Amino acid sequence: MGVPDVWADGVAYEAYVGRWSRLVATDFVRWLDLPSALRWVDVGSGTGAVTQSLLQHASANEVVGIDPSEGYVAYARAHVADPGARFEVGTATALAFGDGEFDAAVSGLVLNFIPEPELAAAEMARVTRPGGTVGAYVWDYADNMQLMRHFWDAATALDPRAKELDEGVRFRLCQPGPLRTLFAGAGLTDVRVDPIDMPTRFQDFDDYWTPFLGGQGPAGNYAKSLGEERRVELRESIRARLPYAADGSIPLVARAWAVRGTR
Repeated sequence: MGVPDVWADGVAYEAYVGRWSRLVATDFVRWLDLPSALRWVDVGSGTGAVTQSLLQHASANEVVGIDPSEGYVAYARAHVADPGARFEVGTATALAFGDGEFDAAVSGLVLNFIPEPELAAAEMARVTRPGGTVGAYVWDYADNMQLMRHFWDAATALDPRAKELDEGVRFRLCQPGPLRTLFAGAGLTDVRVDPIDMPTRFQDFDDYWTPFLGGQGPAGNYAKSLGEERRVELRESIRARLPYAADGSIPLVARAWAVRGTR
């Protein structure tokens, strides 16, 4: 449909899914359960959620965050105030580091948006020392990333063409099998994939809907591309689909799949 995947505005991203991705990042770091004082590279570091979690919950000695978006790099530099963190503009498929330079390489919510994820996984493995860990996590777009699932189910019911933008349809790396294959193909051993489920309770419908208008990612860009009448129609269709608690809040679940392997 010609609607791009835009990820560039740190403030808009945080309002959209950043508040949830930060919680998942913490659980992911705890799931990795690696020793303290390691040197990490955070590939596709975005607004700095994984880097911050590594510093706070893994006692990382140093984390180098790499992201292609200058806007996200600027946001991360401004909001992660720790001397152990460094953020640079760069690409996942051509990491500007030597072989085995890091103890661990990680990536949060990024692999599906890289045109050549196999090359990105190989690069993460390359810059990790032998015996080190490579890990990543992605949203379960096809099923239990419920805030997006409700959006796309409503959108495609109203506009079948929207299906081609649906992350659950477009992205193969949102299920355990393909993630396991990706890491094994990068030469990693002892590959493991586990779910991370995060409750995502919205205060009310506006708390759910308004972040989509920030234009971040496929869903936000689709909502922003609609004319006012069609956007209202989509909004009301989603409103009718969502589950509501007695207090008017919306209890949902955001599932991520976490994968790890040994270099």
